[in-house]
Amino acid sequence: MAVTELWRLSATELRQGYREGLSPLAVAQACLARLEEVNPRINAVVARRDPAFLREAQASAERHARGAPLSPLDGIPLSVKDSLYTVDQPTSWGCPALRTHATGQDELAVGRARAAGALIIGKTNVPEFALEGYTANPVYGVTRNPWDLALTPGGSTGGGVAAVAAGITPLAIGQDGGGSIRRPASHTGLVGLKPSLSAVPREHVLPSLLLDFEVIGPLARTVADARLLFEVMRGPAAVDRSSLAAVFAARDARKPGALRILYVERFGSAPLDPQIAASVGAAVRQLAALGHQVDTGSLPLDLEFFTQAWPQVGQIGLAQMFERHPDWAAQASRKYLDMAEQGRALPGARLWQILEQVKGLRRDTVKLFRDIDVIVLPSAAALPWKAEESHPTRIDGQEVGPRGHAVYTGWVNAAGLPGLALPCAPSREGLPIGMQLVGPYGSDDALLDLGAAYEAAQPWAQRRPAL
Repeated sequence: MAVTELWRLSATELRQGYREGLSPLAVAQACLARLEEVNPRINAVVARRDPAFLREAQASAERHARGAPLSPLDGIPLSVKDSLYTVDQPTSWGCPALRTHATGQDELAVGRARAAGALIIGKTNVPEFALEGYTANPVYGVTRNPWDLALTPGGSTGGGVAAVAAGITPLAIGQDGGGSIRRPASHTGLVGLKPSLSAVPREHVLPSLLLDFEVIGPLARTVADARLLFEVMRGPAAVDRSSLAAVFAARDARKPGALRILYVERFGSAPLDPQIAASVGAAVRQLAALGHQVDTGSLPLDLEFFTQAWPQVGQIGLAQMFERHPDWAAQASRKYLDMAEQGRALPGARLWQILEQVKGLRRDTVKLFRDIDVIVLPSAAALPWKAEESHPTRIDGQEVGPRGHAVYTGWVNAAGLPGLALPCAPSREGLPIGMQLVGPYGSDDALLDLGAAYEAAQPWAQRRPAL
């Protein structure tokens, strides 16, 4: 393959190529050339580190030449979401006040990837404070979907998915607080894993706006690639004691043989795009064809409380953050100041009520997965919409609010469960569609196993980069 096309290779293909003499430096140069070609059109990568990227690629090439790579990830290019700290770049979080904000630290997962020899190309765009389902902010502007430049890649990991889908890097490190890995993956034809709570421990982080719902996970074009990055980032750390529980839960989570799958097409009367319903339905039939027992029904959980509570979590989070960082509030967009004002107006008992409901949900899901191994749902209720708009206002002819497209994902974060987004057959217009597999706490590996088996059976699953 010509050097100029090395950017097309998956992470697992690159890993094999390095064993056969391919140079990580040549791959890094190809990725930078691809970035130059496509990034002006999609605005995915917003902060670059070209000199360091190339130096690190040369060092990786020397390690591979000696037969001494640091890990299977050594020499693999990836990007990092601009809501995660990196040691040598600012983390703007899409906010003007943080344009030059830097702590000189890596988020723990980023540091693990760096120590494993991954080549960090730079930071990818997010919505302001990473709180919305599209990607635009006052610092860097709008990010566009490589499959249709008029449309959004979703959010809040919109820059990360756009970069992978366009071939800038084969991998991206994302963050998911309410669907921010899984929905963008579905809008760009990618695989995205939202791990179990604390499967990837956290340290050196921005203020949490969504309790402990926010987790770090991989984005890739294949399940094998997503697993490659996840294996490097996961594992216990003393600074995050709940990560010890995640390791314990993962030990017995794999189950041999046929799985009991519940397919939940809809949440009550919430609208779903008919093309998404058809595509995910066909994917579920493929799971049944693999030998699994599939039943269709409603989700046997009471999530009504979260319809009202979900936006209040973010409001309270913003209120406390702006109180601690008034200089950040001084340059925040009006909508977030209004949200914080709403959060300040809520009584302290409200947060306690929400925390109790979260505990109850987590207990309920333990009971749920005694009779079910995997739940399958759409990743998003809508196809990608206009890039400049925060959300679609209509789905299947029905008016919806800001989270009408996002109804399927947030409860998974609140419950602390793993969720794996997988691409399904695209729409008539060629737009990506995705489903998510949700399992019991600790079942990340089992979901990846199922995802790999599903992917291998799909003739279109190995789609190459867009644009």
